[in-house]
Amino acid sequence: MEWICEKLDDLEVISKSILSQYPNSKKWVFFGNMGVGKTTLIKHLCINLDVIDVVKSPTFSIVNEYISKNNETIYHFDFYRLEDESEAFDLGYESYFYSDHFCFIEWPSKIKSIIPDDFLKIEILVEQEKRIIRIL
Repeated sequence: MEWICEKLDDLEVISKSILSQYPNSKKWVFFGNMGVGKTTLIKHLCINLDVIDVVKSPTFSIVNEYISKNNETIYHFDFYRLEDESEAFDLGYESYFYSDHFCFIEWPSKIKSIIPDDFLKIEILVEQEKRIIRIL
């Protein structure tokens, strides 16, 4: 699957489409260079999941926890600042990754050996001022 995002407003429709195309996937990893819109796409996914909290990048906290109107928990990770994969173990990643909750993971390349193969992989690229969002 692939979507073309020409403007920020497109993300509302794209995020709804991704959620409807992959209704059984709750663990998602996001690949893309700095500034391509990983966090922005996650914000729109959270809006469509009825998150009531403010969605922001967990760059410094590593993980943010959000609650939806239905009292569902969504975890949002940003592993950019990790120096070593062992830091994910210290964080107790297993309790998040193997829960029944949504997990959105930015910078999964920092912890590639502990990402299960069945996690949905999303790549965001910028080409000619458009964002290409692909399921890998």
